[in-house]
Amino acid sequence: MKKDITRYRNIGIFAHVDAGKTTTTERILKLTGKIHKIGEVHDGAATTDFMEQEQERGITIQSAATSCFWKEHQLNIIDTPGHVDFTIEVYRSLKVLDGGIGVFCGSGGVEPQSETNWRYANDSKVARIIYVNKLDRTGADFFRVVKQVEEILAAQPLVMVLPIGTELEFKGVVDLLTRKAWIWDESGDPLNYEITDVPANMKDQVEEYREALVELAVEQDDEAMMKYLDGEEISIEEIQRCIRKGTRDLVFFPTYCGSSFKNKGVQLVLDAVVDYLPNPTEVNPQPEVDLEGNETGKFAIVDPEKPLRSLAFKIMDDRFGALTFTRLYSGTLNKGDTILNTATGKTERIGRIVEMHANSREEVDSAQAGDIVALVGLKNVQTGHTLCDPKQPATLEPMVFPDPVISIAVFPKKKGENEKMGAALTKMVQEDPSFYVETDQESGETIMKGMGELHLDIKVDILRRTYGVEVEVGKPQVAYRESITKVLQDSYTHKKQSGGSGQYAKIDYIIEPGEVGSSFQFESKVTGGNVPREFWPAVQKGFATSVDKGPLASFPVVDLKVTLTDGGYHPVDSSAIAFEIAAKAAYRQSLPKAGPQLLEPIMKVDVFTPEDYMGDVIGDLNRRRGMILGQEAGPTGVRIKSEVPLSEMFGYIGDLRTMSSGRGQFSMSFSHYAPCPKNVAEEVIAETKERLAAAAS
Repeated sequence: MKKDITRYRNIGIFAHVDAGKTTTTERILKLTGKIHKIGEVHDGAATTDFMEQEQERGITIQSAATSCFWKEHQLNIIDTPGHVDFTIEVYRSLKVLDGGIGVFCGSGGVEPQSETNWRYANDSKVARIIYVNKLDRTGADFFRVVKQVEEILAAQPLVMVLPIGTELEFKGVVDLLTRKAWIWDESGDPLNYEITDVPANMKDQVEEYREALVELAVEQDDEAMMKYLDGEEISIEEIQRCIRKGTRDLVFFPTYCGSSFKNKGVQLVLDAVVDYLPNPTEVNPQPEVDLEGNETGKFAIVDPEKPLRSLAFKIMDDRFGALTFTRLYSGTLNKGDTILNTATGKTERIGRIVEMHANSREEVDSAQAGDIVALVGLKNVQTGHTLCDPKQPATLEPMVFPDPVISIAVFPKKKGENEKMGAALTKMVQEDPSFYVETDQESGETIMKGMGELHLDIKVDILRRTYGVEVEVGKPQVAYRESITKVLQDSYTHKKQSGGSGQYAKIDYIIEPGEVGSSFQFESKVTGGNVPREFWPAVQKGFATSVDKGPLASFPVVDLKVTLTDGGYHPVDSSAIAFEIAAKAAYRQSLPKAGPQLLEPIMKVDVFTPEDYMGDVIGDLNRRRGMILGQEAGPTGVRIKSEVPLSEMFGYIGDLRTMSSGRGQFSMSFSHYAPCPKNVAEEVIAETKERLAAAAS
């Protein structure tokens, strides 16, 4: 049966940790009849937080998908994590969504992770509505949060409702379009409300904000604008049409408020999802790319009749086998179909298609453009792979993931469990593209790399509980880098004669610091044919493969530029391999002479603390070699923005809680690499050499 795609809404719910995303999702599921008993995050019973680790910590770790219906529209909802270590989940979810709900805490306001998620949503051009939650909390202020959205996010909020009361007095909202008040009783049942006239003391404020709303909305339509300027009354339907256009074009963001925990205000947010967020046919179609990632000029048009184009955006392993979460952009997918994975060039047969409700599932026979479904049992699919019609292949724009900043060594406690651990880690890497596992060639150790301490802590916990592998964990290792500080002109000649044809390559080159963030650059300025053009790629390869290990402590070298200026060759003995060997030897010869230095990752650290503890927190950040960038006072405390070396931040959450009587919070994300102070660099180099020597023996 062909479904009406215009009645689909693929949306994500995203925010800073603890702003109430998961609680809001629970209320939506209750109101839409998907669940009958509300599960609370603090009780570890939320529907979409189904991992043991999520229930214990009261945070969302992996995005969960669920479907429900509101006013004859199908809502495919993804509840995403808020913690900075798991932003990859937000990024890949936004990649496949058409709209979003940005949830902000009424007292915390626009917090650090809100900024990151908002930026991701801007990059993905996802239309959003704003929901200011927790207005029943002490220190909550709807108008302050609206102002922060303007100033911090540089976004235009379109205020759609006004709160009736605040903090403990919060009891409902006024809908500005209809000029009606929605007031809930204190029973906690979201359905126990009445719609009444605007409270007398709010009438002037309501008219002021309604006027601003209409003024902003009619700018989206010339006809409505002319009517408004002529003093004609604009109908609610016309205003809604204008709001829908402005929302879709990211001109403004309809802004609502409420208290999800107290079951107040969520119905209006659901109405806004249906009324203002785009359906799959209204968003810009996904571009198709060639094998090098360049756009071909073709697009995956959202139409069930077009060739199949779908993107695998998440892999999840559970007791029934591997689940591949897939967004269909065009075409139709039926049980039993054969599909092509353009990343591997292999075809696979579709066994089962399921619609997900958190970790339970409903089997379906087919899915079509606009759907988000999970496919059971696909073997060679990874996050970002395109699944398409084998007769008309195409690749969709892939996902890009950040590099990890922290690593730990792990080894099983019991002998003989190496294989079991290896199989478990392979599955975990498939599920999470920001999680890397590699074997140290010199020590033979298994190294896990991730986005932060909590990220790796969760992975170790999953190994233990989900896969039954008890592991020992080594000390966290920082992902240091090396670079050079001097420009060096040098020459190297590679000669080898051992009977028969020999090897000969001579290169003259300049090694110099490259632009920050440029990684490795190579250029040839050879003229006159002293190094024939066909050998230039070999020279480049020799240097490029060498930068993995620097001269100080074998960390990767970044921001390095090599220019080939001259050289020499032999018509018989010169070959590509000879020039590659010469480049590798030249690297080893020259790097130690070019003023090598150690670089350390610097993190953006955002600490929130009650004012009484501010002095202790700042003093502690200074002791950690932190640079304080600014302070912002809020109604419930102070936010301190700083930059601190990652190596100084291990175990920080425990120290912060001790300093602030358990009330401090912080978030941390990678900022940039910076040179290490000499004493720190010497210590790191000595420790690393000692570790490598111990591993080698």
